[in-house]
Amino acid sequence: MMPWLLSALGLIILLLAGDALVRGAVNLSLRLGVPALIVSLTIVAFGTSAPELLIAISAVLDNAPDIAMGNVVGSNTANVLLVLGVPALFAGLHTSECDTRKNYIMMLGASVLFIALAFLGEFTLWSGVVLLMVLAVVLALAAREANQHRKCGQDADLEGMEDADPSMPFWRIGIFLFLGLIGLPLGADLLVDNATIIARTYGISETIIGLTLVAIGTSLPELATTVMAAIRRQADVALGNVIGSNMFNLLAIIGITTFVGEIPVAPEFLRFDLWVMLAASLVLVPFVFLKRDINRVWGAVLSGLYVTYLVVLL
Repeated sequence: MMPWLLSALGLIILLLAGDALVRGAVNLSLRLGVPALIVSLTIVAFGTSAPELLIAISAVLDNAPDIAMGNVVGSNTANVLLVLGVPALFAGLHTSECDTRKNYIMMLGASVLFIALAFLGEFTLWSGVVLLMVLAVVLALAAREANQHRKCGQDADLEGMEDADPSMPFWRIGIFLFLGLIGLPLGADLLVDNATIIARTYGISETIIGLTLVAIGTSLPELATTVMAAIRRQADVALGNVIGSNMFNLLAIIGITTFVGEIPVAPEFLRFDLWVMLAASLVLVPFVFLKRDINRVWGAVLSGLYVTYLVVLL
């Protein structure tokens, strides 16, 4: 029972610390005059992916690389099917108003690159360098687009950014950053260590734990935010947020973690889970290119597909 309780405690710490880090990072950037669009595409993306990053690094250091790999692949699948599906059941997501075609194409390209590197058998340091170089290109394109908006007098809108307060005092920003940076490694260690114990005690593979318990746990902040956005009828940004988060997970999490150690790719990833992740990404085609809303029916379909995926895994 204790490993389950400590895993839950680690997850709670991760959620609270991730929220603190995002609040601090967003408001520090606003106080320093960094464009809000750059904040949302870089610092917020890194902040919301920080739990996945810390878990991946902790898993590799604890000799449980399958948890690191499962966390990234499972989180990307959960972000599409669960994070978009569940909120759509409440109020629908008005994704027809969100133009994410360019970023979506880049996300598909990142997915294909990730799968191709996985078929080499393991993610090594040079694989990580390739992923981070692609990430640098993506961020450079985002920065150029933001500058073009600014030159046209179209600075980014803060309305869709949670907890954005350009007047927040620096001492309060410092507290948020401190709590986030201290809490994330603590929560990651607790969750990974005890998830590994659970896996070995009950004969469950570390791959399954990473794809389910850890992946869903690290996707909870995005899920909670998207549910509230749907309830407030501000869910048109949800699709773009999921696409950006998935792209950052693919390129940054494994890319940075390879500097800590190599990440072997288990055969089950190559046979099944990577293809499920890619298929989940392709499900978004009608919502991105055909400007369809994710209504309650589609929400039920996406949620049902995720439940089916979990049943197959378990």
